Amino acid sequence: MEVEVKFRVRFEEIHGKILDIGAKFLREEFQEDVYFKMPPAEQLRVRRVSNLNRSFLTYKRIADPGRNEEFDEIEVEVSDFEKTLQILKRLGFKEDVSVRKRRLVYRLGDVTFELNDVDGLGAFLDIEVISDNVKEAKRRIWEIAERLGLTEDDVEPRLYQELIREVEEK
Repeated sequence: MEVEVKFRVRFEEIHGKILDIGAKFLREEFQEDVYFKMPPAEQLRVRRVSNLNRSFLTYKRIADPGRNEEFDEIEVEVSDFEKTLQILKRLGFKEDVSVRKRRLVYRLGDVTFELNDVDGLGAFLDIEVISDNVKEAKRRIWEIAERLGLTEDDVEPRLYQELIREVEEK
């Protein structure tokens, strides 16, 4: 199970704090995500990581809709972003929204940090632990969040596609 909590942050400030607690910088990614219309507790996405020349097809089932912290995820690498989009469209899937972001990825033990600068939305930090023990994973996430000075007030429970839709509707 992928367990993660998303926080609204100040990019440069949190970047420094992540390094200060000893997390190791892994990589920078420039991502383009195309989401397809799905039932509320499911996600279907094709992601292009342009600077790494890689693409992925991802299905997620949200185990806790509304909080959006627990995901059962299946992901495969695909060789062609555009053809994968074409296949899904021919199968009848309809595009929903696109999300573009710059992501910095860090690791500290069993914890992954994904610091995102999302076009049109601002900066977010996903703190993630992969575990079958959701309670322990959340405990670990909050232990790290406190070390970074993050609180429940900083949590952003909405999915990126929800936030993008809100911006587009305004």
